[in-house]
Amino acid sequence: MKKLTWLLAGLLLFGPALQTANARSQNDKQTSTIDQIKIQVAKLGVGDKARATITTKDGAKIKGYVYRAGDDDFVMRDRKTDAATTIRYTDVARIEPNRGHSLARNMLIGVGIGAGAVVGAILIIIARAD
Repeated sequence: MKKLTWLLAGLLLFGPALQTANARSQNDKQTSTIDQIKIQVAKLGVGDKARATITTKDGAKIKGYVYRAGDDDFVMRDRKTDAATTIRYTDVARIEPNRGHSLARNMLIGVGIGAGAVVGAILIIIARAD
């Protein structure tokens, strides 16, 4: 009976302390993800070249560029309509940067199209020669 009394007394004393420790670790995790999101937005920069697709925690996707970045939120503008959307860092689930096509990729596409045209022209010449 004494052991049961000591066990219950221990649980009553240490139970709230364990819950507080668990709550602190969850807040630390949330703070670190918010800091990571702030770092990602800072890496994107601000202006027309800072294009990204933001996925919020409720599943909405916002495409555009970062117009302004603050301490608690940032503003995305749609490239076509120029409509501004203010997004809190706590609402962001994922950030996907959209850098567009690089110069090297565009050059390879052009070379591929040119090579295809040359091969097509050679095949037409060979077909007419017969």
